[in-house]
Parts: sequence; C-alpha cells; structure tokens
Amino acid sequence: MKKGVYLLPNGLTLCGLFFGYFSILASLKANYVHAGWGILIALIFDGLDGWVARLTSSNTKFGIELDSLSDLIAFGVAPAVMIFSWSLQDFGRLGWAVTFLYVGCGALRLARYNIQMESTERKSFTGMPIPAAASVLATLVIFNQSHWGQSRGNGYFALCLMFFLALLMISTLRFHSIKEIDLRQRKPFWALVLIIVILLVIFTHPPIALFSFAMLYLITALIENLYRFRKRFVRKEN
Repeated sequence: MKKGVYLLPNGLTLCGLFFGYFSILASLKANYVHAGWGILIALIFDGLDGWVARLTSSNTKFGIELDSLSDLIAFGVAPAVMIFSWSLQDFGRLGWAVTFLYVGCGALRLARYNIQMESTERKSFTGMPIPAAASVLATLVIFNQSHWGQSRGNGYFALCLMFFLALLMISTLRFHSIKEIDLRQRKPFWALVLIIVILLVIFTHPPIALFSFAMLYLITALIENLYRFRKRFVRKEN
C-alpha cells in the first residue's frame, strides 16, 4: 500500500459500487426501474475496470479485492433488495431467506472465482457469474415495469428464478466469458455488422432487448451444458 494504488481501474470499480448503492436506495423508495438501471450501469463499470486494468497492466491484489466487494454490493445485495421489495415481501421469512440465499451464493461464487481466476476460470466461468445473474433480475424488473406497468411482479416466478440463479452461481456448469474473444486478432467483417444490429435492437426498445439478451445468455448456457453432459454420458456408455 505504500506504493499507492492505480486510480483509473479502482475509480471505475468505485463507480460501479456507487450505482449498486444507488440501486438499493431506489428500491427502498419503490422506484424499481431506477434500481434496475442502477444495476445495469454498475455492470458496465464492472466490465470497464477489468478491461482497463488489463490494458494498462495495472492488475493488483488490492484491485481484485475491491472489485469483489463492489460486485457483492452491486450484483448481490442490490438485486436481492430490489426483488424482495418488488415482489417477495408477501412471502415473509421465505422471501428474505431466498434473497439471502442469493446473496450468500453470490459471495461464495466471488470467493471461488478469486481462487480459480488464473486456472479453471482464466477464460470461461465455472458457475454463472454474479453480474450475469444480476442482469437477469434487473432486466426482468425493467421489462415488467415498462411493458405491463405493474408496480409488483409475480412473486412465485421471482422466488423460483432467484432460487434457480443462486444454485447456478455455485454450480460447476460452464458459462462463456467475454475474455474468450481476443480483440487483438482480426475478426470477420460480419462481426461489425452484428454489433450494429445489436445496437439498433437495443436502442429500438431497451427493456425488451436487454431482457431478451439476458435470458438468451442463460438459456443457451443451459442448453450447451446439457449437450456436454449428454455427450459425456454417451462416451461413458461406449
């Protein structure tokens, strides 16, 4: 610590922490759309701080620990408070038990990642990353509020979804990471066209597009893992 800290990546991490805290305050005021957007903005800063740290070779143990603490608040506590306030209050103890399960599994997921980040999780993720789980919950709330205008969500669906996401985070299923894409290498021309199409879809109707992308990431990962399991099972039989 006597050598100082890198301001840019750690400053971006603190920005993500700020928007996670903002999301919590918005949830307490029953402003769930702002709470969801706060989590998504924190997701952007979470991606930027890691990218900047790798680009400037400013990865430090301090930065890793700060990033984990920020992620736990922005993608663990903030979504749990949002979903509980939005649709799980009527479940009483069951509601806060499931939301705590989500936070606890998120903490375990982050601790496991810090240990395995240079080995098994160097490229892809073991278990669903906590930012991805938070994005599913955030986009669900934004989509529900903007599409149906309901002040409260479907409690049973939210309860089951949060429980399912908690289990996915501590599972050993493989999930793709943006780190698998080497941006230093040349890519096909259609990749730029695909980026333009994605941006157009997002800006046409952000709530529907973002929720669709979040669910697509979740569903494709589950299908891919089922295919891997089936392939492994067939090999054992042969």
